[in-house]
Parts: sequence; structure tokens; C-alpha cells
Amino acid sequence: MSDRPFKVLGIQQIAVGGLDKGRLRKLWVDTLGLSLDSEFQSESENVDEDITSMGRGAFKVEVDLMQPLDPEKKPKVQDPALNHIGLWIDDLDAAVKWLGGQGMRFTPGGIRKGASGHNVCFIHPKGNEALPIGGEGVLIELVQAPEEIIAALG
Repeated sequence: MSDRPFKVLGIQQIAVGGLDKGRLRKLWVDTLGLSLDSEFQSESENVDEDITSMGRGAFKVEVDLMQPLDPEKKPKVQDPALNHIGLWIDDLDAAVKWLGGQGMRFTPGGIRKGASGHNVCFIHPKGNEALPIGGEGVLIELVQAPEEIIAALG
């Protein structure tokens, strides 16, 4: 696989879900000391989230604290509690094209703007017959790294 036209540069985020984002904020912000940076809601993704972070600059990592807008609807951002991991990618378009050619299954929606304003795309947790490569039970978010992250981590 040496012909891979992209690099995974580092961890951009982890996302933790629960039924009560206030309890998550008490743990991650009030107790552990992460900073609360912003909030995000999306009806299509059934999520109400607080975006928190640790570290600075290229080494800043988000911890997204998510609760469902409707606990009965999908996606169920609280199940599993460690909802997904986000990876900085130096060339998201090339990565999606190449990975798709390898048989990678992506979630519906394609490349789009994520909660932090970066272009994102999700690898489905499970492969299927047509696209056998998935996240082996883990939802993986590929995040287009901005130039300063590419320069620092590339």
C-alpha cells in the first residue's frame, strides 16, 4: 500500500456520547479541566454537542461531548458511549477516492462540513458485501487538516 496518496497526521478528536451532555461536561470540563470551545447541533445527525479541547496549536485535540436531540432516533450518538475517533488527513479528497477504490465503506453524506468547520467524511463501522472494509466496529471520522496542521504534523 505504498501508493497511498494521503497521510494520517494525528488524532483530531474523540467523540463521547451520553443521554445527558451536562454530566459529560461536569466530567470533562469541570473536573478534568478541558476548555469549552463551542456548541453544535444537527437534526440530520441527531446531535447536540459541546466541543471541548485539550492542548494547543497543531497538538490540540477535541473531545466532543454529544447527546441525542431525540434518544429514540438514529443515529444514536450515545451508543456506544465512545462514539467515534477523528483523524487529521492531509488530502481528504484523495483519501476518500483511494480508500473507496480499496473497498472502503463510508457512511451516507459524503464529504461535508463538520462541527468544527473542517471538511469531514465518515468510515462506516462495518463493511458489507459490496464494500468489505469498514471500521471494525468503530466509526472513524476523516478530517481535512488545514495547512498549519499539515505543516506542523506532516
